[in-house]
Amino acid sequence: MEVKIGVQHAPREIVLESNERPEDVEAAVGKALQSSDGLLSLTDERGRRVLIPADKIAYVELGAQSERRVGFGAM
Repeated sequence: MEVKIGVQHAPREIVLESNERPEDVEAAVGKALQSSDGLLSLTDERGRRVLIPADKIAYVELGAQSERRVGFGAM
């Protein structure tokens, strides 16, 4: 699933591919916004961690789950 995160005062958004369910990502964002340290931590499909200060988050867009297509095929 593709996750796009807009950060305040940043010209580009953060885009990552995650193996987590949309409900889990939504819960992590909500928890980060309400926690005392205010840090959103997400892991992408390669195991890299992305840490974002919750007070700088402008928006979070959750893409639909889709299977990756490999190779050539008729469209």
